[in-house]
Amino acid sequence: MTGMPKAGWGILLMAVLASGIADAGAPVAHVHLLRRLLTTCAVLSVILAGAAAAAVSLGPYPISVRDLWAAAAGRAPEHIARILFTVRLPRIALGALVGCALSVAGGAFQGMLMNPLADPYLIGVSSGAALGASLAIVLNVSGAAGFGVPLAAFVVALLTMIIVYRLAQARGKIGVESFILAGVVVGSFMWALVTVIMTLAGRSLSEVIFWLMGNLFVEGWEPVALVLGATIVGTVGLYAFARDLNLLALGEETAQQLGADVERLKRLVIVFGSLLTAAAVSFSGIIGFVGLVMPHIARKIVGPDHRVLLPAAGLIGASFLILADTVARVAGPWEMPVGVITSILGAPFFLYLLRTRARP
Repeated sequence: MTGMPKAGWGILLMAVLASGIADAGAPVAHVHLLRRLLTTCAVLSVILAGAAAAAVSLGPYPISVRDLWAAAAGRAPEHIARILFTVRLPRIALGALVGCALSVAGGAFQGMLMNPLADPYLIGVSSGAALGASLAIVLNVSGAAGFGVPLAAFVVALLTMIIVYRLAQARGKIGVESFILAGVVVGSFMWALVTVIMTLAGRSLSEVIFWLMGNLFVEGWEPVALVLGATIVGTVGLYAFARDLNLLALGEETAQQLGADVERLKRLVIVFGSLLTAAAVSFSGIIGFVGLVMPHIARKIVGPDHRVLLPAAGLIGASFLILADTVARVAGPWEMPVGVITSILGAPFFLYLLRTRARP
């Protein structure tokens, strides 16, 4: 050590100082991240509250602010209280949960697949849910406390996810291209079976079509509680690996070198993302473009860091679907499927994405 040149001592000192600065800067970075996260969530939560307040007031039977205060105090007329607490508030809560689930799953899948055009429906889960729901409707399965259709949709959706996962897996690894191709092929096959069922549906055809077009009609809080549980589990599970999703953006090899277990990350994103998608679609039907568009809007606002992106996408998706469902309820003389509204609004943005990606 005594024979080390002065230049060597200088390099060693600089390395020690740099290490100290990095260690000292880590808490500062965490504080900055926490501040960004809290600020983002606070602002978007205010927007979500505003969307929910508008949705409560608007509808085929408008509810005034006076009626809302009376209902909160327990003094509202019985018919207003029934509309508010049995139909409208559960519907708003379900819309918020479905929008959040699809948006968080979409953001995670876009990060895992490193494809900005990926969405939760890409893996075929929605097609499986459609098959299960169509079968349950045609066979008039209403068991399981009235949850026969959502239960069938959920079970077949998860079975579809397992099939896609097994097809995409080779030598213990999941290739991104194989996963996408497997999802597209299996999803197309499921939709073909749905078409066959619709052909044989008879009088149940209109009910099948109504479910496939997407809706948030609900009575009571039981469905909301079920979707809430799945949304919490799936969202927390994905957020736990938000840092690894950031590393994956650098490439699989680089992420592996930086400490991320890439294959384990893929498996968990598929599991939690599929859980969110299956739970949402089982109770709402096929509501397109939410999982594709909302993560992009969040990325434009908060940047690509998944530790902020995923919560932001969830809150934006919740607000968007509540407002879209409100439009579906009040836009015409009769209620339109909310999936129609989201497609009308989402398709132009999707075309915008294609155009911007095509530019050199």
